[in-house]
Amino acid sequence: MAPDPDLHALLRSLRVWDVDTLPAFDPSTAPVTPLPLFTAWLAEAVTAGQTEPHTMSLATADEHGLPDVRTVMLHGADEEHGWSFASHSGSRKGRQLAARPHAALGFYWPAQGRQIRVRGPVTIAPPEAAQADLHARSTGALAAALTGRQSEPLASLSDLTAASESAWTRAERHPETPAPTWTLYRLQPDEVEFFQGDARRRHVRLVYRREGGGWERGLLWP
Repeated sequence: MAPDPDLHALLRSLRVWDVDTLPAFDPSTAPVTPLPLFTAWLAEAVTAGQTEPHTMSLATADEHGLPDVRTVMLHGADEEHGWSFASHSGSRKGRQLAARPHAALGFYWPAQGRQIRVRGPVTIAPPEAAQADLHARSTGALAAALTGRQSEPLASLSDLTAASESAWTRAERHPETPAPTWTLYRLQPDEVEFFQGDARRRHVRLVYRREGGGWERGLLWP
Protein backbone atom coordinates (compact mmCIF):
# COMPACT_ATOMS: atom_id res chain seq x y z
CA MET A 1 0.00 0.00 0.00
CA ALA A 2 1.33 3.40 -0.95
CA PRO A 3 2.05 5.77 1.95
CA ASP A 4 -0.43 8.51 2.63
CA PRO A 5 0.54 11.74 0.83
CA ASP A 6 1.81 14.69 2.80
CA LEU A 7 -1.15 17.04 2.56
CA HIS A 8 0.79 20.23 3.17
CA ALA A 9 3.52 19.29 0.70
CA LEU A 10 0.85 18.42 -1.84
CA LEU A 11 -0.87 21.76 -1.38
CA ARG A 12 2.40 23.69 -1.74
CA SER A 13 3.16 21.87 -4.98
CA LEU A 14 -0.02 23.04 -6.70
CA ARG A 15 -0.11 26.05 -9.00
CA VAL A 16 -2.83 28.65 -9.24
CA TRP A 17 -4.10 29.58 -12.72
CA ASP A 18 -1.93 27.14 -14.64
CA VAL A 19 -2.25 29.11 -17.87
CA ASP A 20 0.27 31.05 -19.94
CA THR A 21 -1.49 34.42 -19.95
CA LEU A 22 -4.38 35.83 -17.94
CA PRO A 23 -6.67 38.34 -19.64
CA ALA A 24 -6.38 42.00 -18.78
CA PHE A 25 -9.36 43.79 -17.26
CA ASP A 26 -9.78 47.55 -17.37
CA PRO A 27 -12.66 48.37 -14.99
CA SER A 28 -13.06 51.82 -16.53
CA THR A 29 -14.54 50.11 -19.61
CA ALA A 30 -17.09 48.08 -17.60
CA PRO A 31 -20.79 48.61 -18.36
CA VAL A 32 -23.02 50.56 -15.97
CA THR A 33 -24.87 47.42 -14.84
CA PRO A 34 -23.34 44.05 -13.90
CA LEU A 35 -25.36 41.64 -16.03
CA PRO A 36 -23.76 42.53 -19.42
CA LEU A 37 -20.30 42.04 -17.92
CA PHE A 38 -21.35 38.73 -16.38
CA THR A 39 -22.69 37.57 -19.75
CA ALA A 40 -19.49 38.61 -21.52
CA TRP A 41 -17.27 36.85 -18.98
CA LEU A 42 -19.38 33.69 -19.14
CA ALA A 43 -19.10 33.64 -22.94
CA GLU A 44 -15.35 34.17 -22.69
CA ALA A 45 -15.07 31.33 -20.16
CA VAL A 46 -16.85 29.04 -22.62
CA THR A 47 -14.50 30.10 -25.43
CA ALA A 48 -11.49 29.52 -23.16
CA GLY A 49 -12.60 25.92 -22.59
CA GLN A 50 -13.57 26.34 -18.95
CA THR A 51 -15.23 23.13 -17.70
CA GLU A 52 -18.87 23.61 -16.67
CA PRO A 53 -18.76 27.41 -16.48
CA HIS A 54 -22.50 27.48 -15.76
CA THR A 55 -22.04 25.83 -12.36
CA MET A 56 -21.73 27.94 -9.23
CA SER A 57 -21.41 27.71 -5.48
CA LEU A 58 -24.65 28.54 -3.67
CA ALA A 59 -24.27 29.69 -0.07
CA THR A 60 -27.23 29.80 2.30
CA ALA A 61 -27.76 29.85 6.08
CA ASP A 62 -30.15 27.86 8.25
CA GLU A 63 -32.57 29.20 10.84
CA HIS A 64 -29.71 29.40 13.38
CA GLY A 65 -27.48 31.37 11.03
CA LEU A 66 -25.12 28.45 10.35
CA PRO A 67 -23.73 28.62 6.80
CA ASP A 68 -23.98 25.97 4.11
CA VAL A 69 -22.68 25.74 0.55
CA ARG A 70 -23.02 23.44 -2.47
CA THR A 71 -22.54 23.50 -6.24
CA VAL A 72 -25.61 24.03 -8.42
CA MET A 73 -26.37 25.01 -12.00
CA LEU A 74 -27.30 28.50 -13.17
CA HIS A 75 -30.70 28.35 -14.87
CA GLY A 76 -30.75 31.89 -16.19
CA ALA A 77 -30.14 35.57 -15.49
CA ASP A 78 -31.91 38.71 -16.58
CA GLU A 79 -32.41 42.29 -15.44
CA GLU A 80 -35.95 41.71 -14.19
CA HIS A 81 -35.48 38.57 -12.08
CA GLY A 82 -31.77 38.34 -11.39
CA TRP A 83 -29.90 35.02 -11.25
CA SER A 84 -32.00 31.84 -11.22
CA PHE A 85 -31.43 28.32 -9.88
CA ALA A 86 -33.72 25.46 -8.94
CA SER A 87 -34.20 22.78 -6.31
CA HIS A 88 -36.86 20.94 -4.34
CA SER A 89 -38.62 23.09 -1.76
CA GLY A 90 -38.10 20.37 0.85
CA SER A 91 -34.37 20.00 0.22
CA ARG A 92 -31.85 21.37 2.70
CA LYS A 93 -31.26 24.47 0.58
CA GLY A 94 -35.02 24.88 0.09
CA ARG A 95 -35.66 24.76 3.84
CA GLN A 96 -32.84 27.19 4.50
CA LEU A 97 -34.11 29.65 1.91
CA ALA A 98 -37.58 29.43 3.44
CA ALA A 99 -36.11 30.35 6.84
CA ARG A 100 -33.64 32.96 5.56
CA PRO A 101 -34.44 34.11 1.99
CA HIS A 102 -30.98 35.47 1.18
CA ALA A 103 -28.11 33.77 -0.61
CA ALA A 104 -24.74 34.26 -2.26
CA LEU A 105 -23.43 32.80 -5.51
CA GLY A 106 -19.81 32.19 -6.46
CA PHE A 107 -18.51 31.50 -9.97
CA TYR A 108 -14.87 30.44 -10.42
CA TRP A 109 -13.28 30.17 -13.85
CA PRO A 110 -9.57 29.28 -13.37
CA ALA A 111 -9.03 29.07 -17.14
CA GLN A 112 -9.00 32.87 -17.01
CA GLY A 113 -8.27 33.54 -13.35
CA ARG A 114 -11.74 34.99 -12.82
CA GLN A 115 -14.32 34.93 -10.07
CA ILE A 116 -17.76 36.50 -9.81
CA ARG A 117 -19.63 36.88 -6.52
CA VAL A 118 -23.34 37.68 -6.36
CA ARG A 119 -25.47 38.14 -3.24
CA GLY A 120 -28.91 39.38 -2.35
CA PRO A 121 -32.47 38.41 -1.43
CA VAL A 122 -34.11 35.34 -2.96
CA THR A 123 -37.70 35.00 -4.14
CA ILE A 124 -39.66 32.08 -5.52
CA ALA A 125 -40.89 32.13 -9.12
CA PRO A 126 -44.52 31.18 -9.90
CA PRO A 127 -45.09 27.40 -10.07
CA GLU A 128 -45.79 27.54 -13.81
CA ALA A 129 -42.38 29.14 -14.38
CA ALA A 130 -40.68 26.39 -12.38
CA GLN A 131 -42.43 23.64 -14.34
CA ALA A 132 -41.69 25.32 -17.68
CA ASP A 133 -38.03 25.59 -16.71
CA LEU A 134 -37.92 21.92 -15.70
CA HIS A 135 -39.65 20.62 -18.81
CA ALA A 136 -37.33 22.59 -21.07
CA ARG A 137 -34.47 20.45 -19.74
CA SER A 138 -33.37 16.89 -20.37
CA THR A 139 -35.19 13.65 -19.59
CA GLY A 140 -32.55 13.01 -16.95
CA ALA A 141 -33.28 16.34 -15.26
CA LEU A 142 -36.98 15.52 -15.12
CA ALA A 143 -36.27 12.00 -13.85
CA ALA A 144 -34.07 13.40 -11.09
CA ALA A 145 -36.79 15.86 -10.10
CA LEU A 146 -39.43 13.11 -10.08
CA THR A 147 -37.21 10.93 -7.89
CA GLY A 148 -37.55 13.65 -5.27
CA ARG A 149 -36.80 13.24 -1.54
CA GLN A 150 -33.68 15.38 -1.93
CA SER A 151 -31.63 15.64 1.30
CA GLU A 152 -33.74 13.00 3.10
CA PRO A 153 -31.93 10.03 4.70
CA LEU A 154 -31.32 7.15 2.25
CA ALA A 155 -31.43 3.57 3.59
CA SER A 156 -29.51 1.98 0.72
CA LEU A 157 -28.29 2.57 -2.83
CA SER A 158 -30.71 -0.10 -4.03
CA ASP A 159 -33.58 2.11 -2.86
CA LEU A 160 -32.15 4.96 -4.92
CA THR A 161 -31.78 2.72 -7.97
CA ALA A 162 -35.40 1.53 -7.77
CA ALA A 163 -36.78 5.05 -7.32
CA SER A 164 -34.59 6.43 -10.09
CA GLU A 165 -35.55 3.73 -12.60
CA SER A 166 -39.23 4.31 -11.88
CA ALA A 167 -38.76 8.07 -12.33
CA TRP A 168 -36.89 7.56 -15.63
CA THR A 169 -39.76 5.46 -16.94
CA ARG A 170 -42.29 8.17 -16.02
CA ALA A 171 -40.11 10.90 -17.55
CA GLU A 172 -39.70 9.02 -20.83
CA ARG A 173 -43.36 8.03 -21.16
CA HIS A 174 -44.88 11.26 -19.86
CA PRO A 175 -42.41 14.13 -20.43
CA GLU A 176 -44.92 16.71 -19.20
CA THR A 177 -45.29 15.07 -15.77
CA PRO A 178 -45.15 17.82 -13.11
CA ALA A 179 -42.78 17.70 -10.14
CA PRO A 180 -44.78 19.64 -7.51
CA THR A 181 -41.89 20.37 -5.13
CA TRP A 182 -39.54 21.56 -7.89
CA THR A 183 -38.96 25.25 -7.26
CA LEU A 184 -37.31 27.98 -9.30
CA TYR A 185 -35.49 30.48 -7.11
CA ARG A 186 -34.48 33.98 -8.16
CA LEU A 187 -31.68 35.94 -6.54
CA GLN A 188 -32.03 39.67 -7.15
CA PRO A 189 -28.54 40.98 -6.36
CA ASP A 190 -27.69 43.85 -4.06
CA GLU A 191 -24.00 43.37 -4.84
CA VAL A 192 -21.99 41.81 -7.67
CA GLU A 193 -18.19 41.60 -7.61
CA PHE A 194 -15.90 40.81 -10.55
CA PHE A 195 -12.40 39.52 -9.74
CA GLN A 196 -9.68 39.32 -12.37
CA GLY A 197 -6.57 37.50 -11.22
CA ASP A 198 -3.09 38.75 -12.03
CA ALA A 199 0.11 36.69 -12.11
CA ARG A 200 1.87 39.29 -9.92
CA ARG A 201 -1.07 39.31 -7.48
CA ARG A 202 -2.24 42.74 -8.59
CA HIS A 203 -5.75 41.41 -8.83
CA VAL A 204 -8.48 43.73 -10.08
CA ARG A 205 -11.72 43.72 -8.08
CA LEU A 206 -14.69 45.70 -9.36
CA VAL A 207 -17.83 45.75 -7.23
CA TYR A 208 -21.32 46.89 -8.19
CA ARG A 209 -23.64 47.90 -5.35
CA ARG A 210 -27.30 48.64 -5.86
CA GLU A 211 -28.18 52.21 -4.90
CA GLY A 212 -31.79 53.28 -5.28
CA GLY A 213 -32.85 52.43 -8.79
CA GLY A 214 -29.34 52.05 -10.19
CA TRP A 215 -25.84 50.76 -9.52
CA GLU A 216 -22.73 52.30 -8.00
CA ARG A 217 -19.33 50.93 -9.04
CA GLY A 218 -16.09 50.89 -7.10
CA LEU A 219 -12.73 49.14 -6.76
CA LEU A 220 -11.55 46.97 -3.86
CA TRP A 221 -8.05 46.20 -2.68
CA PRO A 222 -7.12 42.61 -3.55
